Amino acid sequence: VLTGAGLMGKLTSKSVFIPNMMEVDYTGHVSRGGNKLTMNNFVETVDPIAFNTPVILFVGTSMSAGKTTSARIVTNLFKAAGYNVVGAKLTGAGRYKDILAIKDVGANAVMDFVDVGLPSSICPADIYKTKLDQLLSKIEHQNADVAIIEIGASPLEPYNGDLAINELREHIKCTILSASDPYAVYGLMKAFKIIPDIVTGITSNTLAGVNMVEKLCNVKALNLIDSSTTEELKKVLSSKTGFSLSEKRNVYG
Repeated sequence: VLTGAGLMGKLTSKSVFIPNMMEVDYTGHVSRGGNKLTMNNFVETVDPIAFNTPVILFVGTSMSAGKTTSARIVTNLFKAAGYNVVGAKLTGAGRYKDILAIKDVGANAVMDFVDVGLPSSICPADIYKTKLDQLLSKIEHQNADVAIIEIGASPLEPYNGDLAINELREHIKCTILSASDPYAVYGLMKAFKIIPDIVTGITSNTLAGVNMVEKLCNVKALNLIDSSTTEELKKVLSSKTGFSLSEKRNVYG
């Protein structure tokens, strides 16, 4: 049992922060009229439309690197400033916990890959691409000011994260990378030609980690859970997105 939501499959790797998983015997699928039923039988589709929502992208160098915590903090800042925010997780293993954490801090709407019928984004690229197009249409239909988008796990893991990043690339206004160590930051930057605007996560917990990220990778490192970094975070977000976070907007409608 790979997630608390009941995703079942073959365990190939897991974060050390995740406890040992329950083992079960597979005996069969639910079927109707002799046909196997899957999540895909129960999803509602929307009319496909071009995706144009400004994106704050959250990526990580591994599982449990701090992406969701960072996304919660940024979501809260945009909501406090009066913006309409949609949260989405495009890759990972289905459990919905992470995206509900974004809803908890005020996102107007949240969704992830399970909403288009994928229990996990580990699947053939052509299948994932079709589902991603539908998911991005669902996000665009929200007419949000900004999309807080998380790529689950690491783009280096087989969750189709690289495909998702490439699909979003022209809409990304700010990239926040949660990293386990400075060398992982460097490796991800080289592998995916990503230059993060902010590096946070475990590597930013110490002054030594911050200094090494900035010297090795020439990018800004901020420990976002430290409230003393909030004003600098706001400045980076405002500079990259063009949205003012200094005062609450008047919202009508």
